[in-house]
Amino acid sequence: MEGSSYHSECDIRATPVVRLASYRGESPGDLAAFLEGITVFSQSSKLSNVLYDIRGPVLEEADRMEAAGNRILKLNIGNPAPFGFEAPDAILVDMIKHLPEAQGYSDSRGILSARRAVVQYYETKGIRSLDADDVYLGNGVSELITLAMQALCDPGDEILVPMPDYPLWTASVALSGGTPVHYRCAEDEGWMPDLEDIAAKITPRTRGIVVINPNNPTGAVYSRETLEGLVKLAREHDLLMFADEIYEKITYGDAEMINLATITGDDVLCLTFSGLSKAYRIAGYRSGWLAITGPLHRASSYIEGIRLLANMRMCSNVPSQHAIQAALGGHQTIEDLVLPTGRLGAQMDLSARKLNEIDGVSAQPADGALYLFAKLDVERFGIVDDQRFALDLLREQKILVSHGRAFNWDKPDHFRLVTLPSVEVLDEALDRLGDFLSGYEQRVDLAA
Repeated sequence: MEGSSYHSECDIRATPVVRLASYRGESPGDLAAFLEGITVFSQSSKLSNVLYDIRGPVLEEADRMEAAGNRILKLNIGNPAPFGFEAPDAILVDMIKHLPEAQGYSDSRGILSARRAVVQYYETKGIRSLDADDVYLGNGVSELITLAMQALCDPGDEILVPMPDYPLWTASVALSGGTPVHYRCAEDEGWMPDLEDIAAKITPRTRGIVVINPNNPTGAVYSRETLEGLVKLAREHDLLMFADEIYEKITYGDAEMINLATITGDDVLCLTFSGLSKAYRIAGYRSGWLAITGPLHRASSYIEGIRLLANMRMCSNVPSQHAIQAALGGHQTIEDLVLPTGRLGAQMDLSARKLNEIDGVSAQPADGALYLFAKLDVERFGIVDDQRFALDLLREQKILVSHGRAFNWDKPDHFRLVTLPSVEVLDEALDRLGDFLSGYEQRVDLAA
């Protein structure tokens, strides 16, 4: 081919798959001829509706900036370790002690002592009907959410997911072939789920309701009245309930965390997801669990599907399974951290106060979790694209936050702030955010 050359080892006649790096053409015609006959491997169509933007383009830009030598303050991911939070010593000691016996596969559901520890923990919460055989250990809650949806959903099945949500729920429903249907949480009512909106969105194809409590990204802790209303809807329409309670031990002030399975009783199937990543500051250990309660006899086929998928992945990380008994049975160090005088409590208080002091920003106080879902005055700042806002903030102030639509919120008027850095770091970062917004105006690029 005139005007182009190839590496000697690359013969397009021998195989349709070649490395584009070998192209040496000089004109559009050269490129067209070069690409003719090349097989392009594309992602599965199953991923067409799967999004996970909290690790998307804004994070990619942050990584590029870091590679160029910039120091980025990452307030986008709830990862305690980079901010100086360390695992309790007892957990580390117990894991190290059991390493010699953790070299092989375990039961696909997990080691019995850890599953019993989960059962005993929930017994202290008033959940008496749980058996160790109905507890599944996983590589974090994320794996178990995906597994639970894959075992349940057929194409067209609908799962009610909160808006805003932790986006893994929406993505997992879509990946499993189901249809995520978002129900609104009301910001002016402390981000409580809108029960009327949920009722209006239940159809004959609805299979279950996802409840994230304490909520990510809003920090709301749901009242008993709200939870009872959700269970009533599930009972009336014969729906499953999925209780994401990974932040159950991280609550502030007099907020009361109520485990959903204490309300669902014996007639509503409830899948409860929790683990050690947040409360015990060991996100990287990937140690989570799924506990199934309610009318198990009515869900034998579904549970068999969960067991099948658990068998297929062999088992979760065995050393981290040994952390569960030590964590749940030992001193709960998180209790001191969430006090007003504790580190997490003080950081949350400062973040909420300083956000609300910024002209054009408001944030509902968080009763739990590690985040604030702050609202921007879109008219004041001219915001039409919240991802662009996050990119502008990143490039000017080197502060990384997650834009609101990454959590399946339907307007470009929110962002999520992680409150894990020290009070001193947060104080400076929020001053910089205020300085940035004092002169910020997002103009529409007419050329685009």
